[in-house]
Amino acid sequence: MKYFLLPFLFLLTGLSVVDAQTKSPDEFLGYALGSKFTAHDKVVDYFKYIAGKEKNIKLVNYGKTYEGRELLVAVISAKENIDDLEQIRKYNLSLSKAQSSNEQKGKQPAILWLSYNVHGNEASSTETAMKTIFTLAEAKTNEIQDWLKNTVIIIDPCLNPDGRERYVNYFNSVSGHKPNPNPMAREHSEPWPGGRSNHYYFDLNRDWAWQTQVETQQRLKLYHEWMPEVHVDFHEQSYNEPYYFAPAAEPIHQDITPWQREFQVTVGKNNAKYFDENGWQYFTKERFDLLYPSYGDTYPLYNGAVGMTYEQGGIGAGLAVVTLDGDTLTLKDRISHHYTTSMATIEAVSKNGDKLVHEFKLYFEKAVSNPPGIYKSYIVKAENLSRIKKLANLLKKNGIEYGFGSDKNLRGYNYETKKVEGFKVDRNDLIVNLLQPKAVLANVLFEPQTAVSDSNTYDITAWALPYAFGLKSYATKESVKGSYPAVEESKEQSDVAEKPYAWIFRWNSIEDAQVLIALQKANIKVRSAEQEFTIGNKVFPSGSLLVYRTENERQVRNLAAKIARIQKDLNTVVYTSASGYVDKGKDFGSSVYPILGVPKVAIVTGTGISTQGVGEAWHFFEQELNYPVTMIAAHNIDNLDINKINTLIMTDGNYAEDINDKLESWIENGGKVILFEDAISSAAGKKPFNIKLRESAKNESKVNGVKKYGERNLDDLSEAIPGAIFKVDLDKSHPIAAGLGRYYYALKTDDKIYELLNKDWNVGVLKPNSYVAGVVGAGVLRKLNSGLLFGIQSVSKGTVIYFGSDVLFRSFWENGKQMFTNAVFLVN
Repeated sequence: MKYFLLPFLFLLTGLSVVDAQTKSPDEFLGYALGSKFTAHDKVVDYFKYIAGKEKNIKLVNYGKTYEGRELLVAVISAKENIDDLEQIRKYNLSLSKAQSSNEQKGKQPAILWLSYNVHGNEASSTETAMKTIFTLAEAKTNEIQDWLKNTVIIIDPCLNPDGRERYVNYFNSVSGHKPNPNPMAREHSEPWPGGRSNHYYFDLNRDWAWQTQVETQQRLKLYHEWMPEVHVDFHEQSYNEPYYFAPAAEPIHQDITPWQREFQVTVGKNNAKYFDENGWQYFTKERFDLLYPSYGDTYPLYNGAVGMTYEQGGIGAGLAVVTLDGDTLTLKDRISHHYTTSMATIEAVSKNGDKLVHEFKLYFEKAVSNPPGIYKSYIVKAENLSRIKKLANLLKKNGIEYGFGSDKNLRGYNYETKKVEGFKVDRNDLIVNLLQPKAVLANVLFEPQTAVSDSNTYDITAWALPYAFGLKSYATKESVKGSYPAVEESKEQSDVAEKPYAWIFRWNSIEDAQVLIALQKANIKVRSAEQEFTIGNKVFPSGSLLVYRTENERQVRNLAAKIARIQKDLNTVVYTSASGYVDKGKDFGSSVYPILGVPKVAIVTGTGISTQGVGEAWHFFEQELNYPVTMIAAHNIDNLDINKINTLIMTDGNYAEDINDKLESWIENGGKVILFEDAISSAAGKKPFNIKLRESAKNESKVNGVKKYGERNLDDLSEAIPGAIFKVDLDKSHPIAAGLGRYYYALKTDDKIYELLNKDWNVGVLKPNSYVAGVVGAGVLRKLNSGLLFGIQSVSKGTVIYFGSDVLFRSFWENGKQMFTNAVFLVN
């Protein structure tokens, strides 16, 4: 009997061993990696599964996307490091704060963060993440075991699940039983809006510093709790391109240290070694620069890490595609390449772990004692308390120290005049002193003019926060610290008169738009002051909102109570006037106090239209204003009903030739259309649009003939404008300028400028010498020397608003949001 049971005991033991083994991605998913795209929930399931099986992995859930998909990272290292993980994290964090008094017991491992799939349709890297974590979890070789002893590895398998699922679902819906490698097959051409961006069509790889999107906000909170020594961002580019890895191309920001550049070379050479062994093509030092501060490589670099971008050819490749070289590139190939650089980078970081930790420590010690740049402090005047608070919140999210107020008279560089001038620091002025751990990041975000050694940059070249926020600012060589931790709130109290002639709300921020929205939602008629007026000792600027009691109380029951409730809920100040007579300005019976209509807003979407532009407007209405908006397809414009839609947003893009025919009668009946950038070009010269492009002066012929063949891939500097700032003169008397002042700082990414409108309102013009900062070629400067950038045209009962620059740019151009809000709500 004993002998009879023995084989069964061996069989049961064998089954137990098999069950104890961790399944590979192929075994867990039921198909070979690279044979199909893996749904995001299955990726999450695999990471949870493997973390449950292995004791050297810890999962951290850091939030959810707009569409509710889970965001997580896996932290993997040697078991002894995982057991001591919190101490390792805290010690590393102390290094990033220059708190060297904290001592670490034993050897401190380097922290490497691997970010996969920030662009949803660059889909091979999420598949790679599963292969990478499985290899590290198994740790079959002594070499990998040593790497894990020296390194804590953080793996984010998918930074953009919503975009990835949009791409994967489309691909699965149009691909056949077998992949079609013909580049003409529809599976290689995504429809609008594509899967690159997140739910609101934002490019998450350009959002690191600004943190406008929920995915970035949650990820950066976790990032700042770890502060890795190395960060790698995995991407894809055109499937006809060979692989790219660091070292990066010029321009490289001057604040990036020699060590950071040196270690990029170290990693690059290690990657190259394995690619050479396989005969795989690659390139370095081309195309991908290190300047714009909001990328997945530059942002870590400005935070003390070595940040790098890796680019595999593959956008639009699907599961297989024939390249221009005649080779067939498969998803399995792309996974292999990303997996190889993942492992090679881990190896390089492990072998240089001690040096990485040492240099990381020195980086922040230098920051607090000898910050970069010629300025030691930046002072932002508190001329607009709402935007000052938003700026402070942005600094806080980035870990940048700041204070408010100081009793000093100083001299500094005036961002507006570009001259050194004297000024006084007031109580609510925001002060950023660079003697702090985040000195480099602070300097990069505030420096008035970024030094650029090469025009062939990948993104904008100017972004200084004082210009983006439209706040008067100074940069000083004197070290100044704020005396207070927060702003001093206004002591003005709301006036609660029971039966006033009018209730009055000031208008100079987006929060004030919330008041207008709430009033109109309560069916209260609201008027707007087109001119400044004074009652007693109180001055009310243009744009101020007025509610007249007598024209409202018949149709709105409990009017005073409803206004009091809105005031309390929105924490705003309301004033009252006992009379329609004002001390200065026009009395309340004047036509300069028109009743504001209620905007019924739609945004045009579809092929040829900028997804970024659509997303910026969509996100602004839903996430910042909480205001209803309708997304309509371009081909449905001719069905517009003025009773349902009276405000139409047409963002940057190419629109159909007959767009004017579809819009003309709707505008004449009272419609308002807001045109951005190339939407203006589509309308220029066609009725009813009274706008024309300003033609540039013809360039003089070059003495030495045409450009050299060897320079064919370089930008023509004379015609370059990757993104520069210009000072726009505003017509302060127009409602679109309410809350903005005399000037607006526009970010221009093209050379288009327009002729002045003949009989309409030229509310924003470029005058000679209006250039402020960023790379601009001589030819572009000549063209943008003067002309119209912002205009308002009346068409019968309707209105056309022209925005010649993107006032909502990536949702961090705060000053532009005020102008856009004015256009939507104040311009009748």
